[in-house]
Amino acid sequence: MTDTPTLGSAAYQGAQPELHGEPADRSHRLSIVRGLRRLVARWRARDRFRSELEQKLDGDPHLIDDVGLSRRQIQEELDRPFWQVL
Repeated sequence: MTDTPTLGSAAYQGAQPELHGEPADRSHRLSIVRGLRRLVARWRARDRFRSELEQKLDGDPHLIDDVGLSRRQIQEELDRPFWQVL
């Protein structure tokens, strides 16, 4: 008989970390998911803002003048992809 651990022994199984369900791993995955949700929410908010800005530019151009922006500045903002910040 030998004292070396085998695949079926309790000592060997206890030495292996559990792949699923560890609290640290789960909280890390949840924080990643939450971060991604916040990122997508920001992207959607920027897209909505730019869409509303474009509608105002077309419908009520005097509102844009009240803000103090030029049409070129507005168009540059509208041309940005949703993931870019001002």
